[in-house]
Amino acid sequence: MTDSTDERTLSPASPGAASGPSPAGRELLGFGPENLRSLTVLRFGTPGARPKAYIQAGLHADELPGMLVLRKLAAALEEAAEKGAIAGEIVLVPVANPIGLAQVHGGYLRGRHDDATGENYNRGYPDLAEMISGTIGGSLGADPAANVAAIRAAMGEAIAGLPVRTELDGLRIRLMELAHDADIVLDLHADNEALVHLYTGNALWPAAADLAAEIDARAVLLCDLSGGHPFDEACSGPWWALAAAFPEVPVPPACMAATVELRSNNDVDERLAGDDAAALMRFLKHRGAVAGEAGALPRLLCEAMPLEAMQQVISPVEGIVVYHVRLGDTVRAGEVIATVTDPLGGTTDVEASTDGVLFARHDQPYAWPGKVIGKVAGKDPLPERSGKLLTD
Repeated sequence: MTDSTDERTLSPASPGAASGPSPAGRELLGFGPENLRSLTVLRFGTPGARPKAYIQAGLHADELPGMLVLRKLAAALEEAAEKGAIAGEIVLVPVANPIGLAQVHGGYLRGRHDDATGENYNRGYPDLAEMISGTIGGSLGADPAANVAAIRAAMGEAIAGLPVRTELDGLRIRLMELAHDADIVLDLHADNEALVHLYTGNALWPAAADLAAEIDARAVLLCDLSGGHPFDEACSGPWWALAAAFPEVPVPPACMAATVELRSNNDVDERLAGDDAAALMRFLKHRGAVAGEAGALPRLLCEAMPLEAMQQVISPVEGIVVYHVRLGDTVRAGEVIATVTDPLGGTTDVEASTDGVLFARHDQPYAWPGKVIGKVAGKDPLPERSGKLLTD
């Protein structure tokens, strides 16, 4: 069998023209004739042009809004390409996880964890800083642009040398091949039930405020290392890690990567998708990847908070969850967020442990001990928030 990467290109040099599907890059792994999967990559602009923006959706394959958003964004970029308005290089992967998209069980798509390995599709990406730090030092000097080029080249070589033992390995490596040299990386996700929010690095704020403002984010969570090696940190984290490892030379944060959470898994809506695609298009114009007037930035509707200050609201007992606060409500420490009711017994209140905004809840109102039933964006780091800071 042969798996392939389907690549289509639109460039100002050939307005409106698209190449036919062709094999490119590392193939995904399959295990039999039923696993003929391919990864479709849409390219706009001139390869190698700057800035390069890479945007993907559906890495958690059951988080659907981003896939529709990228369909609409691709249509807008196609129109821009026909006018010669793609100033940089833009790479879209509207369906980033064909493996997870095939995981249908009991009538439901379950695409967060790999059936074959049990691993979260958005964890376990390579630590490129660790892989190249032992050899890159001799290539770095006083010129930050030259250092960026040398680091990107070393990253590409390191990714090409990674072993492929499973189909999931092949997927991770191919996505990193596509994204590692980008100036902008956006990984579109959705929460169970949530307002728009994003995760990004401390070194990228407040530069990423234009993205947060355009997408109407109601929470921004910052950290250097969230634990678990998610995709966005695999792209941006090496830059501040290498800057710390080589303080004598300039290593800028050359990749602005963020995980963008587009509300709830089930918020698949034509109008919302159109609004989100338009917001991303304006962001690409602000960043110079697309020519044209982006307009004034909207007002930023939230402050950026440390990820260590985000309370994961955890149920201590089993039962039916009755929420007492709505998404977007400000809560105070000690305020009851929800009551968990045992249908055959008593009730247990679950309280906020910090002041902040409730920006996410669980869409299935049944809990058990340890289940995360909400998220509160607070200001002050919480003592229990260390190690792995993301919900697996």
